[in-house]
Amino acid sequence: MFENLEQLIKIIRKRKNFSPDKSYTNKLLNDKSLNVAKIREEIGELFEAVEQDSNQIHEAADVIYHLMVYLEANNIKVEDVMSELQKRQK
Repeated sequence: MFENLEQLIKIIRKRKNFSPDKSYTNKLLNDKSLNVAKIREEIGELFEAVEQDSNQIHEAADVIYHLMVYLEANNIKVEDVMSELQKRQK
């Protein structure tokens, strides 16, 4: 199941080499204000979907995608985040 998340991370990293005109992901990677705006928008949509009990999975997927792009754009490695979460396990 988590292979999909690993594949998403690989794709995001590959898209760093694409043209922003040809890759929405690259556009987000290079435009931090757009990326932040999209995260805020998608989190708001997730909150709304949860409250209305509608479209929650779709909105959660959007949040995860945009968060992964934001982390990568800011040189925060998902692997490091996972290591931190592992340290917190009791």
